[in-house]
Amino acid sequence: MAKHLESLDDIHEIDKLEFLAKQVVEGFIIGLHKSPYHGFSVEFAEHRLYNKGESVRNIDWKVYARTNRLYVKRYEEETNLRCQIVLDASPSMYFPRDQQKNKINFSIVCAAAMFRLMKKQRDAVGLSVFRDKVEVHTKAKSTQVHQSLLTSYLEQYLNLEEEKGSTSAADALHQIADSIHQRSLVVIFSDMFDSNADNDALFSALQHLKYNKHEVILFHVVDKRHELDFEFENRPYEFVDIESGEKLKLQANEVRSHYKEQIKAFEEALKLKCAQYRIEFVEADINKGFRQVLLPYLMKRKKMY
Repeated sequence: MAKHLESLDDIHEIDKLEFLAKQVVEGFIIGLHKSPYHGFSVEFAEHRLYNKGESVRNIDWKVYARTNRLYVKRYEEETNLRCQIVLDASPSMYFPRDQQKNKINFSIVCAAAMFRLMKKQRDAVGLSVFRDKVEVHTKAKSTQVHQSLLTSYLEQYLNLEEEKGSTSAADALHQIADSIHQRSLVVIFSDMFDSNADNDALFSALQHLKYNKHEVILFHVVDKRHELDFEFENRPYEFVDIESGEKLKLQANEVRSHYKEQIKAFEEALKLKCAQYRIEFVEADINKGFRQVLLPYLMKRKKMY
């Protein structure tokens, strides 16, 4: 029996992304059935409930014989939801330097698992990937061929060595907002670091998505232990800016208090702006499991009906 995957700690090699996504989703669904969310349905791949007054032509009588409930066969063109997944693939997302357990790989596995959940529910999904500019942008579709294409795009960003370069999250989010022409659920995976814009510009880009009537979830992807709590031993370190390559040698205790103060202020401002714009903010710690991402997504999806 294949092992169900719950976190990056369970993954020894990320190569077959579609298979990994399948294992993550199966483990997640089993967990739902054992949790207070028992009965939270993610099994709408092939059928939907029959609505009184509809034609009986598409009723699945075999399912009726088993369940005593009327279900209608669902076809490929039927779509429940449009979702655009936005992936930040900028250099800072390749932290920590462990090529396996870093922010980008965590985000990619979560995105691939979402693709699989959407496939089960006949949702249409599109993908946008940005670094210093938007590198991938597709419209939302619900076909198997399209979702396989999106998975192949994600695989291009797996297990890469970090690359120096700048990040233009604000500009990219503005461009993506202008490119999504139908009301959608926009799911963003990002650490929200932008080397080319200040916080106000970044917050304005998030507001742009809401102004266009989209529902938005921001998964703020972090390595909480190091990036927020600054849990480094009190010894000399050489800290390297992933984007610029700039190096700084110092003792961790020399900057711990100031660093934590600054990063806390940034995160609190981000949470406040998200609350003001009615954007759902979810801290996604790569040291925790995938459930922290998949459950908020499903709950948001349910609220949109």
